Amino acid sequence: MAVVKELLRAENDGTLSFGDYTLGSKTKLDGFEFQGDIYKVKTFNEITKLEKNGMFVYESVPGTAVENFKASADEVVFNVSADKDIQVTLELEADTEYVIYMDNVNIGTMKTNLSGKISVSAEMDPGRTVEIKVKKK
Repeated sequence: MAVVKELLRAENDGTLSFGDYTLGSKTKLDGFEFQGDIYKVKTFNEITKLEKNGMFVYESVPGTAVENFKASADEVVFNVSADKDIQVTLELEADTEYVIYMDNVNIGTMKTNLSGKISVSAEMDPGRTVEIKVKKK
C-alpha cells in the first residue's frame, strides 16, 4: 500500500483514504468535505489522526496509511499499513462489545470504555497491509 500523498482522499467506492507515515513533521488537512461531513487529518511518522465534524474518529501511533476506511453504526472496516507495529484507537459507541477481525481472522471481543474508545494493536512489516474490521456484537 502506498502512503496517501494528498493526506485525505475520497475513493470511488464511497470510502476514505488518509495518512502518510513517511512525513518527518506533522502535516494536516482541514475542511475536507465528504458525504455532507467535514473531515480533518493530521499525519506524520509519529501519529495519524482523523476527525469528523470536530469529533475523534481514528488515531494510530505511530503514523499509518489507511485505505478504504468505512464506518457505519455497526461496523468500521479499513486497510492499514505502516513500517512498524501500530496501535489504533477508534471512537465507537460507549460501553458496547465489538468483535475484532484482522485479515478476516477473529482475534476476540473487546468492550469500549465509557467514552466509546477501543484500541487494537497490530504487528506490521514494511509493504504489508492489514485489514481491520470492528463489528458490533
